[in-house]
Amino acid sequence: MYRYKDDNGRLVISNTVPSENSTRGYEILNSRGRVVDVVEPAPTEEELAAREAEKQRMAQAQKRRQSDADLLRTFSHPDDAVRALQRKLQELDSLVQLKRGNISVIESQLEEQQSKAADLERAGREVPENLLTRIDRLRSQIREIEKEIAVQNMETQAIREAYEEKIERLETITGEKRTLLLEAASGIGPSSSAGN
Repeated sequence: MYRYKDDNGRLVISNTVPSENSTRGYEILNSRGRVVDVVEPAPTEEELAAREAEKQRMAQAQKRRQSDADLLRTFSHPDDAVRALQRKLQELDSLVQLKRGNISVIESQLEEQQSKAADLERAGREVPENLLTRIDRLRSQIREIEKEIAVQNMETQAIREAYEEKIERLETITGEKRTLLLEAASGIGPSSSAGN
């Protein structure tokens, strides 16, 4: 036998449980009317949402613990991460300087080719097609390298932000504060590019 509440909230004992009442929960009785098992009510939308939120919170907490453990395997102190950032930024800055040097070389070649073209025009002669093609190719190379530098600067900014997050997290989980300034780690940035 089953005992459950009907739509009006009255207790009903029956040998079946209507499907619309089964979601509200019911009790299973033996032949003497004693409760031998209880079927809990189906969870409400709010309860399901709360369970899902808790499940997600637990998953995020586990992910955070794993991330913290990985971080501590790499860096034992926030200053270790600051030094790693400094090295990374120096490498990236060297690449940018190399590319800027390449632009300077190409600009010299471009000036030379443009000067030849100007001399020919002043002399009333037609500029050969291959010279115009060379000038266009050199201009295109400069634009491409400038694009590469712009992309690299964006990547550098993303790396800096990622390291800053790591450093802040290390300060939290180790209880140690960094002693090195992040500004000192900025090999590329407004201060160093102001003269460019």
